[in-house]
Amino acid sequence: MPGKVTRASAVLLFLGALAYTAWVLEVVVRTGLDPVRTYVSELAAADQPLGGLFRATDLAAGLLVLAGAVAGLLATRAPAGPAPDPGVPRWARTDTRAARRPWLLVGWSALALFGAATALDSRLPLSCAPTVDPECAARETAGLVPATHAAHAVSSGLAMTGALVAMVALTVAARRYGLWRPLARTGPALVALELAATAWTLAAVAAFEAGRGLWSLGAGQRLQVLLVAVWTGVLAVSVARERR
Repeated sequence: MPGKVTRASAVLLFLGALAYTAWVLEVVVRTGLDPVRTYVSELAAADQPLGGLFRATDLAAGLLVLAGAVAGLLATRAPAGPAPDPGVPRWARTDTRAARRPWLLVGWSALALFGAATALDSRLPLSCAPTVDPECAARETAGLVPATHAAHAVSSGLAMTGALVAMVALTVAARRYGLWRPLARTGPALVALELAATAWTLAAVAAFEAGRGLWSLGAGQRLQVLLVAVWTGVLAVSVARERR
């Protein structure tokens, strides 16, 4: 059972990572939004011509990552048999040492939060694009936009918090417990880049809300979500290789 669960986890996470990069389609299709200046979530706004497509890919990404993270949790907490199964990866064996691996439980739980919040985010789209529509920005400032704008901000914040915690916790787990060699090698660099991209994005959002320009908000946020997708893909490959 744990072997099948880990295989499912790797496949689901990899597909989720691919779906989470659907916004790169803006390179080949006309969206009318400047990728250097606009929020990624504005691609999925209710008034955008391709909004339905990007909401669907966000929903798929969230559900796939959520399912993959739950599968990882199930493998971590699966009952131990009388002897370790050679087909079960080390991180999924629940011997005494595995039971003392809190970084795994924290990491998988945070990744599940990221997936669930991303799926919810897709159901709470912006009604318009405030970075390119001054009237939309004015309505947002005056509180005259639908409540989904505030709810979207909360769900987006939860998603990115879950992603950051998962990246840190599972990278620490890989290095501390001697697991997932690809993630153990590349994880620290990806986490450092993700923290830098997050700082850039938060600073740009603060500048925009204060009326001080955009500070290449779109570029910073796109780098932020791209790094999450890359890290998730590395995790998926690592889990698959560990199982073999």
